[in-house]
Amino acid sequence: MTSDRIPFIDLRPGEDDAAVRAAIDRVITRGWFVLGPEVEAFEAEFASASGAAHAVGVGTGTDAIALMLRAMNVNRGDEVIVPALTAAYTALAVLLAGATPVFADIDPERLTLDPDACEAAVTSRTVAIVPVHLYGQSADMRALQSIAQRRSLAMIEDCCQAHLATCDGIPVGTGGTGGAFSFYPTKNLAALGDGGAILTNDASLAERLRRLRNGGQIDRYVHLEAGDNSRLDDLQAAVLRARLPLLSGWTNRRRSLAAAYRRALPDNVRPLREHDTGHVYHLFVVRSPDRDALQAHLRTSGIDTLIHYPVPLHSQPAFTGIARGDCPVAARMARQILSLPLHPRLTDADVARVSAAIGAFQKGRILA
Repeated sequence: MTSDRIPFIDLRPGEDDAAVRAAIDRVITRGWFVLGPEVEAFEAEFASASGAAHAVGVGTGTDAIALMLRAMNVNRGDEVIVPALTAAYTALAVLLAGATPVFADIDPERLTLDPDACEAAVTSRTVAIVPVHLYGQSADMRALQSIAQRRSLAMIEDCCQAHLATCDGIPVGTGGTGGAFSFYPTKNLAALGDGGAILTNDASLAERLRRLRNGGQIDRYVHLEAGDNSRLDDLQAAVLRARLPLLSGWTNRRRSLAAAYRRALPDNVRPLREHDTGHVYHLFVVRSPDRDALQAHLRTSGIDTLIHYPVPLHSQPAFTGIARGDCPVAARMARQILSLPLHPRLTDADVARVSAAIGAFQKGRILA
């Protein structure tokens, strides 16, 4: 990381470099690249670390959601409730499974699925709720699980930004039907390419998911049902195994950096509130009514930022004709939110510099 510019993220191996290279060499030497011993070992290790009975490695986090819905036998015309502010892949997974995403508004403090909006969106066609544990913090699972139980709905947790996060002490991905995880290179636990996994405590569901990810095969070239081709490969599984033992320490570093930001940021820029100590800070997001000007100021100050996410799902062109109603909170937040740099290789001096640049921006706005 240079002293001139603070990048939003640094994806190069650091303290994990030797272990990652050894893992890659191990796979190449063995010559088994798909659904081999590295995948099997990672599934067991990830399930144990995450507090679940079973993990099923798949191609992406998107596939993880879609495969769970398929395993629940969703049909065309079935509806699945998703929050209006998240990555589009959450809703795209619903479409891939053949169901219809229904967008519900978000809580103005957590920015996760609002329980009241969720319940209002339930119809006779609703079969599942997909809450997203956004930015590393859990959704209000107690309230959402109550809705799911009363309405006899499946609960599929999108945990793609929440590796090792907890909600009221319960590991995310273990409180409902299952949890979907992504290992995209920017995630807290990252592969060197695409990868995903499903956590579940249901042995029969895990068995069917393993079949569905591999074309529905029960034996070589014998397909019991029409499955998908979504397999975590051994090379990525080996990399994930090398990094998994470091994840707890990296998570603690993220929490320390987030605390430093909270101490240093000026009052005018509001960090999202930490509602649960199980927050793993995949992203550090602030709110500002002058977001675009603030982002431009930080750019000229040599500080990279991103917006997660600038277009709510109900306004995405890809979902034209699908969305019903409006999601005003999501629309308002999409105009205010800004993600600051936060990753384990960020330094305390970097946090101080970002915070000082924001303070200078705010002072300039006041003086103007």
